[in-house]
Amino acid sequence: MKFSTKREEVYAQIDRFDVEHYARSRNFITGGVSYLSPYLSRGFITVPQVVKRLKDRGIGLAQGEKFIQELAWREFYTRTWFQKGDAIFEDIRHPQEGIERFGIPRAVLESTTGIQVLDGALKNFPATGYLHNHLRMYLAATICNVAKYHWLEPAQWMYYYLLDGDLASNALSWQWCAGTFSNKLYYANQENINRFTGSQQRGTFLDFDYEDLPSKSVPDHLQRSVEASLPFSPPTTKPLELIDGIPTFIYTHYTLDPTFHEGEAGNRILVLEPSHFTKHPMAPKTIEFILSLAENIPGIQVYYGEYADLNLKGIFRDHPINVHFQGVREVHPSLAPGLQGEFNSFFSFWNKLSRQLS
Repeated sequence: MKFSTKREEVYAQIDRFDVEHYARSRNFITGGVSYLSPYLSRGFITVPQVVKRLKDRGIGLAQGEKFIQELAWREFYTRTWFQKGDAIFEDIRHPQEGIERFGIPRAVLESTTGIQVLDGALKNFPATGYLHNHLRMYLAATICNVAKYHWLEPAQWMYYYLLDGDLASNALSWQWCAGTFSNKLYYANQENINRFTGSQQRGTFLDFDYEDLPSKSVPDHLQRSVEASLPFSPPTTKPLELIDGIPTFIYTHYTLDPTFHEGEAGNRILVLEPSHFTKHPMAPKTIEFILSLAENIPGIQVYYGEYADLNLKGIFRDHPINVHFQGVREVHPSLAPGLQGEFNSFFSFWNKLSRQLS
């Protein structure tokens, strides 16, 4: 799958997306998914923008519920990040049960887990930067609940390569699978994997009934733990050339919406902070994708440095990544900006949100 970085092609992708086919087939790895996640994660398009374009086609909650609900998961995770901050990188509700090791299985890095569909996807993952959501869940379930690794380091490894890497969606999805952000551990057995991937593999360490999987011993080849190498290569940048007397609009790799103050005179800066990428590195392919998306914003300049060192008060869109920025903070795009409070589960959030959307 090749992801365009041209604005009009991304909008056209939204407009031709078949929500009914998605609802029928989304769980199959060959199903009709939207492939919009890299643009949503980068803030190049926003959830309200996508929903509005659906409405312009006459698609409301009744026709598009499954897809809009999936968009709402993203909003739920972002709300949790706003509310919890860096606590999303810790066991957020419950301690993870049954941990026997840390790091990541060597077999995952070498694409030798023994589950054919996972190994095939893993071989291509660094090059594509994309995995179907169910493959991510199968992998998290295998690492955390079968091989009994703590979720954090594998989640960091996956985030590093994902074009659609969103810290909240990634970390909290891993925690959901590991049972630290849900009420049970998620398992995927071989029968389930075969059903949704088209694989016909049998006789694997996952080829058991669900009630039997938790009691199985960890396969030897999954016990060998390593620390993944996640080197970060800073982008090449030029000195900023700022014009006095006009506003400065600030973008990040989570808030790259080209419609943000579009058409207004101003300096435009994409801020990439070294302190952030030291903690949360991304692969060169993802950085290239971000920089290519930024080219849709006329006159934007790339700054690799700390925002505070700019000594200015810019105008920026609110996001958990920029809570420390000083300046004019504009509202984060939301399906329900007036919806207040914390929600203990996605479905308690969805119940209130869906009533507003209706």
